[in-house]
Amino acid sequence: MNVPEGCFVKGDDFITRHIAGETLIVPVKGHVSDLDSIYTLNEVGSRIWELIDSTKPVAQIIKTIQDEYEVTESEAARDCLELFDSLQTAGLIRPIPKP
Repeated sequence: MNVPEGCFVKGDDFITRHIAGETLIVPVKGHVSDLDSIYTLNEVGSRIWELIDSTKPVAQIIKTIQDEYEVTESEAARDCLELFDSLQTAGLIRPIPKP
C-alpha cells in the first residue's frame, strides 16, 4: 500500500462535537452551518481525527492506530488512507508535503 509522506492539517471552516463516542463534523460556509454535509466518525475515525495535527506524519498515525486497536499494518493503513481521502475530498483536511 502506498503511504503518502508528509502530514495533514485540518481546515478551519467547520465545527466539531464529540457525542456518545462519535465525532460530528459540521462544515461552516459563510458563518452558516451546512447541515446537509455533516460527517459522523466512529471511535476509530474519531481517534484518527484527533491525531491529525499538522505535525504527525501519515505513517505515524497509521502506526498509532495499529498499536492502539491491535490490527495489522495493512488494516490500519487501509482505514486511515480511506478516511484521509474522504476528509480531503470534503475539504476538511489538506496535505502538507514532507519538507
